[in-house]
Amino acid sequence: MNQFRRTFLKGAGAAGTVAVAVAAGLLKPTQVLAAEWNKAGFTATKLDEALKTIGGAGAAESKDILVKAPDIAENGAVVPVEIESKIPGTTSIALIIETNLNPLCSTYDFSNGALGYVSTRVKMAKSSKVRAIVKAGGKTYTAAKEVKVTIGGCGG
Repeated sequence: MNQFRRTFLKGAGAAGTVAVAVAAGLLKPTQVLAAEWNKAGFTATKLDEALKTIGGAGAAESKDILVKAPDIAENGAVVPVEIESKIPGTTSIALIIETNLNPLCSTYDFSNGALGYVSTRVKMAKSSKVRAIVKAGGKTYTAAKEVKVTIGGCGG
């Protein structure tokens, strides 16, 4: 059988399935799945300003938040960070690098009982605390870990 014909039939079948789902209202192409950009938070140059924009100014310390990052980062351009919230009902996690020019690094929103877990790589200008701000059950919690940067930053 002709390979081009198979590929064409598979593509046409998939497009037909999507068209039926859109017509049935199962897919809404006009629905935006991304949250609005927090311009004030991501452009803030002071830690207090960034915390205020995400509602993390009065966050309580929690041992139920695990911040996993290396004690010493060999390259400040790519520092692996994992955050896990064991607090039930976690709705968002924000990642802050306290001494970066713009401290607010990223925010993640969770819905429908999603697991409060984030794994990413961040750029660190120099040694700093990596802080997680977690919102759960209408309250705000925080945890931090000190990371020393040896290359790619100011050397400590």
